[in-house]
Amino acid sequence: MTTRIDHTVTSGTFSLDGQTFDVDNNVWVVGDDTECVVIDAPHDVEAIRTVVGARTVRAIVATHAHDDHVRVAPRLADETGAPVLLHPADRVLWDQVHPRRPPDATLADGQQLTVGGTTLRVLHTPGHSPGACCLSAPELGVVFTGDTLFAGGPGATGRSYSDFSTIVASIRDRLFTLPDDTVVHTGHGDSTTIGTERPHLDEWIARGH
Repeated sequence: MTTRIDHTVTSGTFSLDGQTFDVDNNVWVVGDDTECVVIDAPHDVEAIRTVVGARTVRAIVATHAHDDHVRVAPRLADETGAPVLLHPADRVLWDQVHPRRPPDATLADGQQLTVGGTTLRVLHTPGHSPGACCLSAPELGVVFTGDTLFAGGPGATGRSYSDFSTIVASIRDRLFTLPDDTVVHTGHGDSTTIGTERPHLDEWIARGH
């Protein structure tokens, strides 16, 4: 069976440092007709389960633990039986959202998740948050970047547990080593490519944000 990437957008809020914002989040589902992995579980379990359909969910992967990426992860895990995977460096953020429900397993740099005949490779890309991770799928020519890299620049670093120089290093050393034609599927907004974003690295550094 052919591996495919399905997608939906859910709407809700993001809260941190005493501020709350309205946000639209991308949810990416990778798999074939029988099994899949869900990347981020923001606001709406029903919307995610509509995309999943009758497939077995093998894992719910959190690119990071800001509340707009993990708000319904425990409920989705309970309903599907799939484990929630999170890099341990983001537990400080996860515990603010789900203090009585830990993630089920950890993500580690270089870890490989196999689903529907394809492999997702975990890239630890701190900066937006300490445990932020991207998922590279070379066979599909894509990388799922969460809030590390967007169309137009790096993710925000103006809040707690974030750092601009760290996210720039993550993008330069981990993401910009991928081929130019790699499609970048982001946590918010439109997709882009590595080749589109790579020439602007020096501009981002000069702006300092």
